[in-house]
Amino acid sequence: MEPWTNRFLDKKTEREGDHRTPFQRDKARILHSAAFRRLQSKTQVLGVGMSDFYRTRLTHSLEASQIGQGIAAQLRTKYPALTKKLGLNDILIEALCLAHDIGHPPFGHGGEVALHYMMRDHGGFEGNGQTFRIVTRLEPYTADAGMNLSRRTLLGLVKYPNFIDNLHNPSVISEQQSLVNKRQIKAKQWHPPKGLYHCDKDIFDWLLAPLSEADKKHFSAINTSTTHHSKTKFKSFDCSIMELADDIAYSVHDLEDAIVMGIANQQQFEHEVVKPIKQLGEGWLSDHIEQLSEKLFSNEHHLRKDAIGALVNCFITNIEINETDATFSDELLVYNATFPKLYQRCISVFKQYVFKRVILKPELQLLEYKGQQIVMELFEAFNSDPLRLLPDNTKTRWLEEEANNNGHRVISDYIAGMTDGFASKLYSTLFLPTGNGLPDPLN
Repeated sequence: MEPWTNRFLDKKTEREGDHRTPFQRDKARILHSAAFRRLQSKTQVLGVGMSDFYRTRLTHSLEASQIGQGIAAQLRTKYPALTKKLGLNDILIEALCLAHDIGHPPFGHGGEVALHYMMRDHGGFEGNGQTFRIVTRLEPYTADAGMNLSRRTLLGLVKYPNFIDNLHNPSVISEQQSLVNKRQIKAKQWHPPKGLYHCDKDIFDWLLAPLSEADKKHFSAINTSTTHHSKTKFKSFDCSIMELADDIAYSVHDLEDAIVMGIANQQQFEHEVVKPIKQLGEGWLSDHIEQLSEKLFSNEHHLRKDAIGALVNCFITNIEINETDATFSDELLVYNATFPKLYQRCISVFKQYVFKRVILKPELQLLEYKGQQIVMELFEAFNSDPLRLLPDNTKTRWLEEEANNNGHRVISDYIAGMTDGFASKLYSTLFLPTGNGLPDPLN
């Protein structure tokens, strides 16, 4: 497995009787991190505090982890020789799914848009890039190497292996839009390109060091666009499993929340999901989608749970392993877990429905806009006088980074790590006459 089990810091911590594998250690570091715990109070789809039933980022990550293990079990049965050759590891997949969202800021995409806007001249902000930054720099398991995870775990967390600077399309944002009052910015114009921060290039270079020069260059290849930001083309085998687990959890479990909360209705679902899936042709899902719809919207909770389980099982059991590009020399890049075309279309129908009927619902967009404003106001306040307003630990980091003209990134890191509740209370403390209570410290 070497060099993929190596760590950035060659730190040997001797603990008597500890016989864990590198991936078991990685999972433990993720599970016990403050960044992971904070997911319990970060928005997944529905705002934290609207109900005690639906998913937060934490429960979503736990469900994605369970689905990821299910995918690994299925692939091991279908492709025993290939998965053995690739070193498919359940603990590794579990760790990736647990960690995949820890870089997301408070208030979901509203917080991401806000931070990207405030960081527009300082390297940008993006949730997946922030995840990489947390695990490699910020989480204080080590002094300055984050969780110091093994190289293969880091590779599995990199969904977009290039830098925001290279993926950014200036034409997406008009010159006028970049100059308006922050309350007037349009979120769709400030969704960031998906990638890493250039200030973390040294660790990314270390991560890719075992690859050939040709593989490094090809792995970071992008599809350019004239109307959107550019996108990366490739991801590692382990990352592809994590991403499928995330898609299934988002498409199915978040749909369950929307049904229970009365946001999704059966008539819309039948028109926008049942009908197009039936039209796709043969396949178990096409044959059973009508019965599943009846169960999903039934008043009998056990029937809804049965339908949710059937949908998850259907997607998991149809996943395949395919070659992405045979020109790669490293097999972790040659192969990806994928849906066959029929089920890729099916999952896309579910994702589009959740996005259109849940994410874009005006009531939820109002909350997202409110969170967006809170994040921008906090950033503006801390940036106005960092030495006065930042907590001591963050202030120390700001002084160190400001010497390299990177102080804005420290403020972005601080706000991105906040939960929805902490950010709201801090905003109240700073800007509302009645908000004189101090939130619990976050350094």
